[in-house]
Amino acid sequence: MGETAVKQKPQAVKGEDAQRIKREVLGIGDRTKHHTRRATPLKSHAKASDTQHRLYRFRFYPTEEQAEQLERTFGACRWVYNEGLVLRAEAWERHRVNVGFAETCRALTGWKRREETAWLREVSSTVLQQSLRHLDRAYGRFFKGEARYPKRKKKRRSRDTATYVRTGFKWVEDPGRPGTGLVTLAKQSEPLRVRWSRALPAGVVPVRLSVTRDRAGRYFVSMLVDERIAPLPTVFVSGSREPKAVGIDVGLASLVILDDGTKFDHPRLLRRYAEKLARLQRELHRKVRGSKNRQKVREKIARLYALISDVRRDMLNRVTTRLVRENQVLVVEDLSVATLLRSARGKGRRRKAKLNQAIFDASWGELLRQLRYKCEWYGRTLVVVGRFFPSTRRCSACHVVGPRMDVSVRQWTCEECGALHDRDVNAAVNLRDEGLRLLAA
Repeated sequence: MGETAVKQKPQAVKGEDAQRIKREVLGIGDRTKHHTRRATPLKSHAKASDTQHRLYRFRFYPTEEQAEQLERTFGACRWVYNEGLVLRAEAWERHRVNVGFAETCRALTGWKRREETAWLREVSSTVLQQSLRHLDRAYGRFFKGEARYPKRKKKRRSRDTATYVRTGFKWVEDPGRPGTGLVTLAKQSEPLRVRWSRALPAGVVPVRLSVTRDRAGRYFVSMLVDERIAPLPTVFVSGSREPKAVGIDVGLASLVILDDGTKFDHPRLLRRYAEKLARLQRELHRKVRGSKNRQKVREKIARLYALISDVRRDMLNRVTTRLVRENQVLVVEDLSVATLLRSARGKGRRRKAKLNQAIFDASWGELLRQLRYKCEWYGRTLVVVGRFFPSTRRCSACHVVGPRMDVSVRQWTCEECGALHDRDVNAAVNLRDEGLRLLAA
C-alpha cells in the first residue's frame, strides 16, 4: 500500500524576490514617497465614544456637465476595481505573490501615467483609491469566510456608485438653514442641487459621501456623519416600574405580529404591481435589442421597481420606529432568510417559488437590521431568540410542544390543555417569555 500524498498549501513568495516580481513583472512601482518613513497601516475613520455613525440620504439633480463627469467617475471606479481584481488574482495564481491595498494604489499611479488609460486623470484619485479599498474589504470578507470570492463588476448589472472621503468634496453650511448647505465634489466646479428633505445635525461636517445612480436614472448622495443621538425615555408597564417588553413575530399573512394581538399588514407590493410588471416585461421582449424603444421600456420597469422599493423601505421604517418608541425590551427570532429562500426543487416547487417571492417581498432581513441599529441608537434592549426555538408549535399556556404544522394552518388547539391559539400571536407570546427568561439569566 503506497503512502498517501499530503497536499500542501502553496508557499507565498516574500522578501526581495516578491519585490522584484512586483516591480519587473506586475509593473507595481516601489514605495518612493516618504521612503525613509516606516510604513504604517491605514486606519478607517473611527467614531467618538459618545457618537453614532448615521447615514442621511438625499436626492440631487445634476446638471448636464455634472452628469457627464459622474458617468466618467462611475466607469473609472468600475474599471479600477476590475483591474485591481485581475492584478491581485494573477499575482497569486502565477507568481504566488500577495498584493494588498498599498500595492494596488501604486499600480493605479502607473495606470494613470499610461497613454491608453490617461483618462483616469479626469477622475479624483481619492475616489479611485476608495474603489480599491472596497476591493480590499471584499478580499478580507472572503478570507474570513463571510462572503464569496470577489467578482468583476459589469456595466449594466453593477451598481453605479462612487465614494468621496473628506478630501474629495467641499462642504459649506448655510448659516440661515443649519444642517443644509453646498456640496461640491472633486473635479466639479458647481455645487450639487440637493433636495434637502431634512437637515443634518447643525455644525457637523460629513465624514464621507457616496454618490449613487439607480436603475431608474435617479441620483442620490448619502452623507455619513458622527451624531450624538439621545436615548429615548424608558418605557414601563402601565402602573408599575417593570420595563415594557414585546414579542415580535414576523409572518406572511401579516408582516409583524405582537404578543398582544396587534398585527401590521403585509403590503404585498409585488403582488399589487404584478400585472403591470408582467405587461411591461412582455412589452420589453417585443422590442428590438439595442433600440431606443427597448431602453424606454427598461426605464419604465426600473422606475416601477424603484417605486416598490421606496414604498417598502418607508413602511419598514415606520413600523420599526414605532416598535422602538413604544417598547423597552424587544424580542425577535433569529431568522436565516438565506436558508428560507433556497431554490424550489422537485414536487411542490411552484408553491415553494411563490413562498420565496412572498418572503422576498416581506424583506424580513431589512426589518431585523433596522431593529438592531435603532435599538442601539435609542437605548433599547433587543433580545434575539435562537432560530431552533419552537415558538410556533409550543403552547403559550402549558408550554407543551406540539407536532409540526403546515404553513397554511393559521389556528390550532393544544391537545394537552385545549387552548385555542392563533398561530402567529402564540409565537409572539412564546418569544416574549423566552426573551425575558434569557434576559434574566
